[in-house]
Amino acid sequence: MNKKIPLLTLGAALIAVPVLAAPGGDRNATQTRAEVQTRAAEMFARMDVNQDGKLDTADRAAKHAERQAKMFARLDADGNGSISKAEWDQHGADRAAKRADRAAKRAERGEKRAAADEAGQGKRHAMRGHHGKRGGHHAMRMMGKADTDGDKAISQAEFQTAALARFDAADANKDGQVTAEERKAQRGAWRAKRGAAPAAPAGE
Repeated sequence: MNKKIPLLTLGAALIAVPVLAAPGGDRNATQTRAEVQTRAAEMFARMDVNQDGKLDTADRAAKHAERQAKMFARLDADGNGSISKAEWDQHGADRAAKRADRAAKRAERGEKRAAADEAGQGKRHAMRGHHGKRGGHHAMRMMGKADTDGDKAISQAEFQTAALARFDAADANKDGQVTAEERKAQRGAWRAKRGAAPAAPAGE
């Protein structure tokens, strides 16, 4: 059995390890190396669905089965083990309502982007799509760096090593902490490397 999990999936997970993310959503918060270690371990545990100590195809299949089971449970409103026409129709109505809600939110975001363009901030919004196109390549590079033994799977040690390497790269003064300024500088360096627009000044 091929244990290879798509590079993009694992790479994206590594990118998501909260190194440059502000703890608790506070952009001014300082993050320590120990906190990154803990959060990386928590993220790995969530992704390692079958708890075999590595991220591979088996975890992906288990996660898919888990999602299917949850979906069935949501549809089977009366819990009798089968989905009636009424339950299926209700599911369709719920999906239609969610689609309408998403469409309304997209329209609202569009209006906000138009207002930002008028205020002279359109360039940054325009660059978002460009950044997204490169995200997959960045994820694949992250996967390649993390998979140090080349077995096409990521162990907990490899996952944590990759997370800490990102932290160390952001920790410019090597004091074991990443400040808001260091996070901002690291984001700016990544944008410059990928040819994206510079980061917006704080407070905009």
